Amino acid sequence: MSLPDFEVESELIKKGYRAIAGVDEVGRGCIAGPVTAAAVILDPENIPKGLNDSKKLSLKNREKIFHSIQNKCTFYVAHSSVSEIDEINILQASLLAMKRAIDGLSISPDFVLIDGNKSPEGLDSEFETIIKGDSKSLSIAAASIVAKITRDRIMSRLDKQFPGYDWSQNAGYPTKFHKSALLNIGITPHHRHSFKPIHNILYQENN
Repeated sequence: MSLPDFEVESELIKKGYRAIAGVDEVGRGCIAGPVTAAAVILDPENIPKGLNDSKKLSLKNREKIFHSIQNKCTFYVAHSSVSEIDEINILQASLLAMKRAIDGLSISPDFVLIDGNKSPEGLDSEFETIIKGDSKSLSIAAASIVAKITRDRIMSRLDKQFPGYDWSQNAGYPTKFHKSALLNIGITPHHRHSFKPIHNILYQENN
């Protein structure tokens, strides 16, 4: 299993770039909750150990590395709300969250590495998109961890306010239990109306 490395960043540093941010988002496939993006600038002399695609790490390791990122890195987390997702679609909302995360950094990056194949519009810095970047670039891997931890915590808090959907476990993804709860309990203000399972229920109710 290949691990992410610092090669792309090292090449950029050789070319004179100093503040290189990795950006990733989480929550695109969920049917509830915001989409969350993080931007992280690593210190080349003090990179947290154990960085990897957040999906490949245990919760315990994610928490440990997140703590290390907080102490050693510059980062910012941003979101697009459920209403924004429904209004402009999930792709545009994801890109908007990414732009907000980049703009929120206390250090303006001079180069941005973005997970995926699309970039937000209006970036002030140069950038490169990297498909599956969270498994290739340490900066993007760090961003994936920060975004996932932050969003999972949000969904756990919402789970306490709206119990019965198992959000602390499924983070708003359309698990069998979650979809069953939709039919038994109903739709909350945190469900995405533009997503098929919710849309279908609303459509049936309206008819």
